[in-house]
Order: sequence, then structure tokens, then C-alpha cells
Amino acid sequence: MGEEKENAEDQRVVDNISLKDLSIKLEEFARARDWEKYHSPRNLLLAMVGEVGELSEIFQWRGEVEKGLPNWGESDKEHLAEELSDVLLYLIRLSDICGIDLGDAATKKIVKNAIKYPPKVL
Repeated sequence: MGEEKENAEDQRVVDNISLKDLSIKLEEFARARDWEKYHSPRNLLLAMVGEVGELSEIFQWRGEVEKGLPNWGESDKEHLAEELSDVLLYLIRLSDICGIDLGDAATKKIVKNAIKYPPKVL
């Protein structure tokens, strides 16, 4: 019973994780392995592009797929989740190394796009 409660609490933490939380985890991960010296903007960008390539391969020969991926097996969805996560984590690390607050930048971009592309009035 206690283990189930811990797992539920762990899941809530994961469900509510912020970009800042992920950023801190990534910084700690790199520091613990002495990888900070390799985390230049260029290196992180190239690594992220490689991950985008791996993500693209998943969709390459499938044609159009339905929203929610109802015809995909669980292992395919898990693979997709891993590749999406790789791209996200590199993006977060890259933004940190460049001194960009990704959450703030994304929020501002959404506002800018709303002005640039107003909703159609019927």
C-alpha cells in the first residue's frame, strides 16, 4: 500500500514538472558527468537536429497518421515518446546555455502570433 502511494506521489510530481525543473535536472545531469564542457550552443543544436532526424524516421513511411495514433502499438508510441523527449530536453538545455527563458519566450511568441494571425470572424 505504501509503495502505491509513493508511486502516485511520484506521478503527480512528473505531471506537474516545469521547464525550469527539467532545466535544473539537465544541468545536474551534465555536471555529474562533467559534460558541461561539451554543451556549447553549436554542439547542443547539432545533437538536437540529430534527434529530430530520429523523430522524423518514425513517421517517414507511415503516410498520414490519425490524431492520437489509434493504430500504433504501445512499443511504437513509447519509441515516439522517447524521441520527442530527446528533442525537448536538448531544446531546454540549448535555451539555458544561450541564456533564453524558454517558457517566457514561448509565451511571448504565442501572443505575437495571436496578433499576427487573428481569428477569423464569421
